[in-house]
Amino acid sequence: MKIVNVDQNSTEWLEARKGKITGSKLKDIVVKRGTEKKIGFYQLIADRLALDDNSEDGRDRGHSLEDESIDTFKKETGLNVVKTGLWISDENPNIAISPDGAIEQNGVFTMAVETKSLSSARHLQAYIEKEIPDEFELQKIQYFIVNENLQTLYFCFYDPRVTVIPFFYIKVDRKDIEEQIEFYLDYQKNVLQEVDKIISELSF
Repeated sequence: MKIVNVDQNSTEWLEARKGKITGSKLKDIVVKRGTEKKIGFYQLIADRLALDDNSEDGRDRGHSLEDESIDTFKKETGLNVVKTGLWISDENPNIAISPDGAIEQNGVFTMAVETKSLSSARHLQAYIEKEIPDEFELQKIQYFIVNENLQTLYFCFYDPRVTVIPFFYIKVDRKDIEEQIEFYLDYQKNVLQEVDKIISELSF
């Protein structure tokens, strides 16, 4: 065993811990059920690549890098992405989505862009697993629920700190998630009916 003589919580201590499985990190590495990697696995990769997450809140970070991400997408695909306002469903005015960008074809928006700037570990996880994180699954589906003309969603990931792969996207096609679209549309309509009923009862 070697000992690195540094004060706990010092800059040197934090640097010494990077890329290493420590006692406090082990819980984020060990998989007790199944074989799916936990986020700690991808954080080790980020640490080894010397990627520093700043303290910026994820939502703020996403907004600050959104334009860069969309510009990169436009350069890679050649698609003309435009900004639009809030999309509201024809099925119910209380079902909506705020797209980061959209692509118009023959007068309708048939393609859309959603972009995320996550922690470097989660950026790498999405790239390696080639999957949209579970927490964004319903957001993905909502695009197709709100816009009945939408055929394709480009779900983009952008992190300029990950210089080996700063940008990538996962393409989602309507035909592949038709059942989920129908299910969650009905679900939301039922919820909103219940909300309307309660509001009506409380109004008298």
